[in-house]
Formats: sequence, structure tokens, C-alpha cells
Amino acid sequence: MNNFTTLRNKSLALLMTSRVANTLAIQMLTVAVGWQMYSLTHSAFYLGLVGLVQFMPMIFLTLVVGHVADRYDRKLIISISQMVGAMSVFLLAFGNFHGWISEERILILIFIIGIANSFQGPPMQALLPNIVSDEVFPRAAALVASASQFAVIIGPGLGGIIYSFGPGAVYTITGLLIFTSSVLILFVSVRKDQVKTESKNLKTLFAGISFIRSRPVILGAISLDLFAVLFGGATALLPIYASKILFIGSFGLGVLRSAPAVGALLMSAFLARYPLKKNVGRTMFLAVIFFGVATIIFSLSTSFIVSILALILLGASDVISVVIRSTFVQMETPDTMRGRVSSVNMLFIGTSNQLGEFESGLTASWLGTVPAVFIGGIGTIAVALLWMKLFPELLHIDKLEVRR
Repeated sequence: MNNFTTLRNKSLALLMTSRVANTLAIQMLTVAVGWQMYSLTHSAFYLGLVGLVQFMPMIFLTLVVGHVADRYDRKLIISISQMVGAMSVFLLAFGNFHGWISEERILILIFIIGIANSFQGPPMQALLPNIVSDEVFPRAAALVASASQFAVIIGPGLGGIIYSFGPGAVYTITGLLIFTSSVLILFVSVRKDQVKTESKNLKTLFAGISFIRSRPVILGAISLDLFAVLFGGATALLPIYASKILFIGSFGLGVLRSAPAVGALLMSAFLARYPLKKNVGRTMFLAVIFFGVATIIFSLSTSFIVSILALILLGASDVISVVIRSTFVQMETPDTMRGRVSSVNMLFIGTSNQLGEFESGLTASWLGTVPAVFIGGIGTIAVALLWMKLFPELLHIDKLEVRR
């Protein structure tokens, strides 16, 4: 089955369109918030706080959100969550247009957006297996990744351009895109067996954690992402690189934000056309190592071209591990557990991304920007090598297939 045949699934096409609109909005929002926060504070620590306030809701909501995703209509959860996020972004726009925005108010609204994202993440991850069959899931996952990466490429540069008209303009367009995504998702058709009737108790709430603990390969896969990206995340510090090291302004920041997505799009398109058929475990670990190498190169670069190339390599390596890991976890998990397992997985991803941004900001405020990113790249490589020893079964996985 080729990509065009796969896309004849109207629900898959709608899901991809919704994901593109939401991802485009998130990328534009990230550039605007990062640049505005650094303009207001000139502080790496405050850039880290942006990541921290997005991560905090995941800590408290992970178990509840997973149970909700397995018990109630996943489409409705996603739509309501995105509408709440859109309203929060519109408040950011309103605050800028009326002159009452501040770093504290930005953090409060980003915290609310973090709550909304906590609720939409697990059902969004669990929705795709309800749309396509197991046989085409790897190809569909790669196609969705490709579509999302296309938005990640365009979004930051577009956000940087629109920011020249003021942050309020970026926030207004971002809010409209998120609202559009929330409407589109309601028209996706899914298999009717997704709504569950399990009673809510401690056992069902902790079932996702129990399931992951009982599957060492799943635990190894999602914890690899947690620690590798936690140490290797440099994206929170891109406003500093754009302003103080490369001297390229807000549009240049958008280009830096887009560069990893260029590599990711090229690689995900390649994976959609030529899915990995063997040695997927080794390939995933090698991809994480290359992620660390690219981080090190970027940390030391004072050349805009070299920095872009390093970020492209970083994005290409990251998408390999993401596609392998997400496909493997979804195929290993029964549908009745996907919401709760996805919620724990989202906590791990949030820890690696948002908490990683806080770690980067905190480390940069202590050691300086370049040393913080360099040490992070070394840490990513060390994690990959250690996980090869701790999870040998994960290393030796040959094919992506349903094994349960």
C-alpha cells in the first residue's frame, strides 16, 4: 500500500490536517513567547521557567488524564482541550494589544495552556490506532509525523516574520489555528470500541504505570527519550543563540527553530516511503547518539550555516527514534490501555522537553549558554550507551510488529 492509498482514509486526512494546524500554532507560539520573554527579562532562567510551567500540570494530571482518555470520547477531549488552549492564546493577544502583558502573566497563561495540552496529548496519541489498521499503522504514523514536521518547518519562520508586526499579531493567528484544529478533530471517524466502561479506582488509575513496568522494553523505550532529550535539549536557549551568539534577530530565531524540522521532515518522508524493516532497536540507539553529536556541534558553533546544519542533523536523528519508539509503544499496547499508557508516555516526553528546557535554562544561568548545551550533548550520548546495557532486549528488537 502506498502513501496515496493510505491518505484515501478521510479520517486520517482530517487528523493530519488538524495536527498540522495545531502544530503550526504551537511552533509560532513558541517563537513568540520565547522572544518576548527574553526581550522582557534578558534571562536564561526565565526561558527555562516557560518550560517548567508547561511541565507542571503533567505531574499532577497524568494518571487522571490517562483514565479519562480510555473512558470517554477521545475526539471530544482533544477538541475541548484545544478550545481552552485557543482561549488562553487569545488572552495573550488581548494583553499585548492593551498593554498589560508581563512575564508573570505570560507564565500564568502558558501554565493554563500546559493544562490543556496535558489533556489533549494522550488521546491524540491513542487516536491514530482507532483510525487505521495495525498493518498500515507504521506507514500512517510516519505520514502523520511528516505532516507535523512540515508545520514545524513553516511555523517558526512564519512566527518570526509575523512577530515584526508585534507579538499580539502572532498570538491572534495562533489562537485561530488552534480553534480550527479543535473543530476539525470532531469530524474524524473512529472505531466505536474506544469508549470504555471501566470503573474509576486506584487500580485503573495506576494501570498505565503497572503495564509499563511489566514491559521492560516499553519502559526502556520511553525512558530513553526522557533522559536523552532531558540532557540534550537546547531549544529553550535558542533565543540567546539568536540574540547574543549568532546575532540574527527574531526571524533568525524562527529559522533556527525550523532547522530541526527540516531534517525531521526529510527523514520522516524517507521512513514513510521506506519503512524500517530490521534492526530497529540498534537504529533507534544510533539515532539518539547522533542527536547528542549534533547537539555538541551546535553548542560550539558561531557560524549560522554550521548551526543550521547541526540542527538539521539533530532533527533527522530525533525523528528516527521518535517514529520507532512511538510505533513500538502503540503496537505493544492494547487499545483498552492506550490512553493510560500514552498519558505516562506524555509525562516522560513532557519531562524530557519542558523540564529539559528548565534544566537547560537553569544550567545556562549557572555555567553559561555554550557549556550548558555542550554538556547536554555529552549527557545524551552517555544515556544511549548506558541504556544499551540496561535494556538489551530493546537494543536487539529486529522488527516493528505486534507481539502481544
